[in-house]
Amino acid sequence: MPLEDFLTALPSGSPEEALARQVDFDRLPRHVAVIMDGNGRWAAQRHLPRVEGHRAGIDSVRDVVEGSARLGIEVLTLYAFSVENWKRPAMEVSTLMSLLKRYLRLELSTLLRNNIRFHVIGREEELAGDIRDELKAAEVKTAGNTGMLFNIALNYGGRAEIVEAARRLLAAGTRPEELDEQRFAGFLYTAGQPDPDLLIRTSGEMRVSNFLLWQIAYAEIWVTDTLWPDFRKRDLLEAVLAYQKRDRRYGGINKPVVAGR
Repeated sequence: MPLEDFLTALPSGSPEEALARQVDFDRLPRHVAVIMDGNGRWAAQRHLPRVEGHRAGIDSVRDVVEGSARLGIEVLTLYAFSVENWKRPAMEVSTLMSLLKRYLRLELSTLLRNNIRFHVIGREEELAGDIRDELKAAEVKTAGNTGMLFNIALNYGGRAEIVEAARRLLAAGTRPEELDEQRFAGFLYTAGQPDPDLLIRTSGEMRVSNFLLWQIAYAEIWVTDTLWPDFRKRDLLEAVLAYQKRDRRYGGINKPVVAGR
């Protein structure tokens, strides 16, 4: 049972357990996407270098990935590094890439143990060779897993993805009369995956930051002031519970409930 499986990872009597017991496991979001923001501010509040915020954020990644898989989420997408992030100081970028390599090496066993399949979305070909090798190794070693799909968005930009999809459409010889939304979506990095139902943003910022622009058309957005290094399973559960209270109409109108029926 999903609830019992999830509770095994929570301390008995904890606030997390109380939240988990409120979740309707028949109405989970299929795809959860997360903009991980606030590492720099977390470090600044503690008078630490920005890179220490990124180091601390790794613990949150571990907790949320494992928690999402146990919860029964089908797809989790984390926004790790955007095409704009190359503008940051070289030392910070280098540290981010080193942390990525370390995460993949140390957490591969966790992905395998939890039946998680790892996948990269973004301009992977522009990353350094050693990074690409680590990413490919993780994808290959988890390819046979049948549980949650874990997308990590690296060197990713929503506009760039749409432009690349359009180029591939043209290269495939698609005629104008053949083009519709479904066919176009088949050329995106997330082809074959459900669109995000829930978009989570940490640190309180009210913007989508060029993330999954096509895919989040009907996503429910949940923003928390919690900085990413402090984000844990409890926050994930709060986001899911908030999602389950939303009235998802997709541009239509839900029929009112008639008393006595």
